[in-house]
Amino acid sequence: MKLDSKISIKMTYKRIIFSGHAIRQMFTRAISKDDVLAVVRDGEVIIDYPDDKPYPSSLMLGFVKNDPLHVIFAMDEGNETGIIVTAYVPDSELWTADFKSRRTQS
Repeated sequence: MKLDSKISIKMTYKRIIFSGHAIRQMFTRAISKDDVLAVVRDGEVIIDYPDDKPYPSSLMLGFVKNDPLHVIFAMDEGNETGIIVTAYVPDSELWTADFKSRRTQS
């Protein structure tokens, strides 16, 4: 399934769970559960990874208190479950000014 908008995420999933990796990274990076859920609720899908295993996923971008936040969100459609894979603040040296594309290597 290709996610076309945040609306499809909200309408398709009955629950959202956080992977162990996501919880560890969020703790290390001081990112709150509420901040991640705000990105899932209000953010924008910037890259789809339809061939990811075990579930297709997407990179989402949102802004929390005017700061960018990336969330990798996977989709277990069979169980109607969204999975937070990880979350991080994108590095401005690696991402373009709008945080939607990686900078090209020179």
